[in-house]
Amino acid sequence: MTAHLKIDFVSDIACPWCIIGLRALEEALVRAADALDAEIVFQPFELNPAMPAGGQNMGEHIAEKYGSTPEQSAVNRAMIVDRARELGFTMAMTETSRLYNTFDAHRLLHWAQIEGGQAALKHALFTANFTDNADPGDHHVLVDAAAKAGLDPVAAEEVLRSGRYADEVRAAEELWHARGINAVPAIVINDQHLISGGQPVDVFEQALRQIAAAG
Repeated sequence: MTAHLKIDFVSDIACPWCIIGLRALEEALVRAADALDAEIVFQPFELNPAMPAGGQNMGEHIAEKYGSTPEQSAVNRAMIVDRARELGFTMAMTETSRLYNTFDAHRLLHWAQIEGGQAALKHALFTANFTDNADPGDHHVLVDAAAKAGLDPVAAEEVLRSGRYADEVRAAEELWHARGINAVPAIVINDQHLISGGQPVDVFEQALRQIAAAG
């Protein structure tokens, strides 16, 4: 009998480890399909909620936040790009890449969940941010991502223009913070099992099978 898992994927599209973790999780779910299936719901988390419009240079931001040197940032960036490539995702991060405000992207993802296209939009937003180096705080970029995800671009534009779902996103962010989530990706399974970080596919698969077997 196949077990059904509920997976809350708490993440931000500004987080490179989140797309790495998502790709690995999705591959693990394919490998473990003989034992389980899952519903993934993407939950909001903002790494940089105070980020102004137009964003900030990634290297500059990381130096300010973590004290990393340009050399350390370059090494870390190369490792992330390689990990993403291994999972089939093109990450075009360079020393000129920027970090942007993602609140409106989270509002659109909330709407996309209601519309049944959340996963497709999540992937489109990761692509826009990390492959295309586009600004996911720009409404034109967000509407284009919605269209690429198969969602109605006119409806997406109306959601963004109206400010709808701001309260719902903030409430969800506060809920996950209250539950102890302070770093992403955080993968919460059946409301009780936590897997943190962009783990390898094998680690995800083993954990998923153990949780499914335990019932």
